[in-house]
Amino acid sequence: MDSYREKIEAYMDGKKEEMLEDLKTLVRIDSQKGAAEAGKPFGAGPAAAIAAAQKLMQKYGLTVRNYENYVVTGDLAASSADTSSEEGALAEKGLDILAHLDVVPVTEDWTVTQPFDPRVVDGRIYGRGTADDKGPAVAALYALRAIRELGIPMKKGVRLVLGSDEECGSSDLAYYFGIEKEAPYTFTPDAEFPVINIEKGRLAASFHAEFGGEAPEAKNSAQTAPSRVLRLKSGDKANVVPGRATLEIAGLRAETVRLAADETTRETGVSFDISECKDAAVSECVPASAPGAVQDAGMRLRIDARGCSAHASTPQEGKNALTATLRLVSKLSGSLTCGEDDGLRALLALERLFPYEDTCGKSAGVYREDAQSGAVTLCFSILDYTPERLSGTFDARLPVGCTEENTRRPLMEALAEARLEMEDTPMSKPHCVPGDSAFVKILLESYERYSGIKGEPLSTGGGTYVHGLERGVAFGCGTPGVDNHMHGDDEFMEIDTLVMSAKIFADAAVRICNE
Repeated sequence: MDSYREKIEAYMDGKKEEMLEDLKTLVRIDSQKGAAEAGKPFGAGPAAAIAAAQKLMQKYGLTVRNYENYVVTGDLAASSADTSSEEGALAEKGLDILAHLDVVPVTEDWTVTQPFDPRVVDGRIYGRGTADDKGPAVAALYALRAIRELGIPMKKGVRLVLGSDEECGSSDLAYYFGIEKEAPYTFTPDAEFPVINIEKGRLAASFHAEFGGEAPEAKNSAQTAPSRVLRLKSGDKANVVPGRATLEIAGLRAETVRLAADETTRETGVSFDISECKDAAVSECVPASAPGAVQDAGMRLRIDARGCSAHASTPQEGKNALTATLRLVSKLSGSLTCGEDDGLRALLALERLFPYEDTCGKSAGVYREDAQSGAVTLCFSILDYTPERLSGTFDARLPVGCTEENTRRPLMEALAEARLEMEDTPMSKPHCVPGDSAFVKILLESYERYSGIKGEPLSTGGGTYVHGLERGVAFGCGTPGVDNHMHGDDEFMEIDTLVMSAKIFADAAVRICNE
């Protein structure tokens, strides 16, 4: 297929600006998961992204089908297929390419642009989804567009499958594969080059507790005010290191909390802003350092923690505001008069199980490591606490060798010792496609052809879109040494990488479907 290399190169280079405009169209759509509506299983945003992608696929001549706004597919038929009918257009499928159009939540801390206002700066395009996974989806679309418009012969067809619920469990694919069969080969541009053929298993489990009784009201006297934690809330997605946390405490002076907060910041790098409130209304809070701020032990204090988000599969790359806030609670526990409170005991137990510095499960008793797939990672990602009840979620990524017996059961038992009940969540097993298979070799050769870099199969802790598919691997679009801020602020895609990825995908599809 070397005879098509120059044509593919020239085509993609000439379509760069069009590619960027199509990507901007998708990035402008806030496709975070929302409340289900009629005909919109994941809310209005994901459905709007599906609709926009459907128009693009139709525009570029693919045979399109919308699966009830779970996924939308675009088929490039085999050259010999009878494309006059949908049945003919879909015959002899040799390859599926899976990408997703939903995105993770955003913060207000973007600096280059706003999350849904795509902007090109210094050879990069910024915006939520540019790297994960709208940019890669557009690269895959242009790969099929190039094959079609260049008239490259294909013995088998290719299907581009664009989903809308990857970030929250991939129920979109569960729906789709309840109707359709897995292709002979599948790749997803939902990770990194060269090729990821091993994916860790995953256990994203929730737990809860009921403590009973109502929280006593804070009073304005140091002698009578009960000092206790009134609320701790952080995180909203299991697969994201929480970059923010909010803690509310009654009965302590701001100076006491500030000393402990400063010490916690020195240990973790997470910063804390402290406000004093005259009552429960957040609008009544003022910075503790503000002129005229009332220094009263009976005041309600609000402490806002600011860390740094990251993907839960690489928790060491973030600054977990939740576990840092638990560290702060631990430091303040000696000053809290409700020291025998069941809720406080649970918070302290969680701090011991998920200490800030431990992102590999040693404290929870589940650490292990495999030569090919690496070590366990463990991210405490969601907590909602009041003196009456608690609920939380952690996200563990598990190398080859992790089982229900040596991972899920010890975590359940450790939480039970803290009087926390873990849901009976099944563990997703590690996924592996042999690195010496013909499929993986073709992908590596296509990558090397356009990147000029020798590639070897990799493993990842991130669960990609193909984790549940027997013959699926992750292929692009991240490149070695480049941090795209995926799941973080100022997410971007390098434009040269976007164009190169489209070339690689076209080359790989042609080779796979002409074997």
